[in-house]
Amino acid sequence: MGLGRGQSVLLVPPVLLLICLRLGTGLAPEHINYVPQLSNATLAGTLTQSTFTLEQPRGQFSHPNISDSDPIWLVVARSNAFQNFTAPQRVEDIPVPANFSQKGYYLTLMANRALYPRSQTSNQLRVLRVGNDTRCLPTTRGCNHPLPGPGPYRVKFLVMNDKGPVAETEWSSDTRLLQAEALQAAPGPQSAGTVVIITILSVLLTVLLAALLALLIYTCYDTCGSTSISGRGESVCMRRYKPHHLFSPPSAVRGS
Repeated sequence: MGLGRGQSVLLVPPVLLLICLRLGTGLAPEHINYVPQLSNATLAGTLTQSTFTLEQPRGQFSHPNISDSDPIWLVVARSNAFQNFTAPQRVEDIPVPANFSQKGYYLTLMANRALYPRSQTSNQLRVLRVGNDTRCLPTTRGCNHPLPGPGPYRVKFLVMNDKGPVAETEWSSDTRLLQAEALQAAPGPQSAGTVVIITILSVLLTVLLAALLALLIYTCYDTCGSTSISGRGESVCMRRYKPHHLFSPPSAVRGS
């Protein structure tokens, strides 16, 4: 009995069908069961007002369809826009930080799997600091520009090649950056105790200033009313006065 055309398709080996699907264009990239994590090392500045630090995804890109030359990007997205992310099909379509306000996501920190080995061969701390480059232009592809606000943000890793996306990890959980706290005056009217203390301190300050002014006037008067007599190697200050007994009445006019 002959087979119909529709039945012959069912006989195609599943492996061949998978290969044909992988060679197609516009397909979803392979899923990597890995969730990016914030650095748990005792590192100062894990979270700042414009950066955050991730653990390196060591040993997560050993899949057969990923080559050593395939670039691995970090996708940074706002938490309210990560579901709208569409993996670019060409390198020219990779969003840059300048598109962040419009698209809600961009790609940065391009690497390859050789930089993410499974084992750590040295004692050097291996982390990824997102938003740490203040020198690059936000219009530059791959620029690790400082993050524009407190977030929250989500990230994931995306592997690409010349034909488009190859593999991607899970999205991370929300990450919120630190916020600057402004100094604010205490709201509401001052208490009665505070008013009394301020009044007492004001009175004491006025009395102290009056005493200092009186002392200054007395010192100036005392200095101006004295004569300085200087000798060799010494200086004596003597007050000037005129005794009444030193003055004699004018002599009578003698007669001729």
